Amino acid sequence: MVNAAVLDSLAELRPWMVWAQQTPTVDDNERYTREAHIRFLKREELPLLLLLKGTEIMVGSTGLHRINWEVPKFEIGYWARTPYAGQGYISEAVAAITEFAFTTLGAHRVEIRCDAKNERSAAVARRGGFPLEGTLRNEDRCPMTNELRDTLVFAKISAERNT
Repeated sequence: MVNAAVLDSLAELRPWMVWAQQTPTVDDNERYTREAHIRFLKREELPLLLLLKGTEIMVGSTGLHRINWEVPKFEIGYWARTPYAGQGYISEAVAAITEFAFTTLGAHRVEIRCDAKNERSAAVARRGGFPLEGTLRNEDRCPMTNELRDTLVFAKISAERNT
């Protein structure tokens, strides 16, 4: 299921995701899934698969990453399977996982970071009510071209989570 979703979406993921630069095999995705489960059990990362309600069709992936339990703070990552992009699934997932982070995990800060050129990802953050805190200039490299890129940082803090 994961491999099929990734293969459907590689062309759209490659400009933004380092892990999408190589075409994964089923074994690659199984290994990733098993490692993600270990990170989940260790509370290092909380990866989630997004399934179309009532089916086993994967429409994308999200999760809480870069966890700092001392604050606590989390970063939400996400991607949509290409045939299901633009249908609101990612915005719905971001709203739910944000609420989960604040109410269940006691988050004081939840971030969304994306490449400054990734307009669709930034739109998800804005729709979710995440204020833009700033732009980290020359913060990373583009996975496809190796050019320097800027990263947008959006964040909600516990006091403003319902805005």
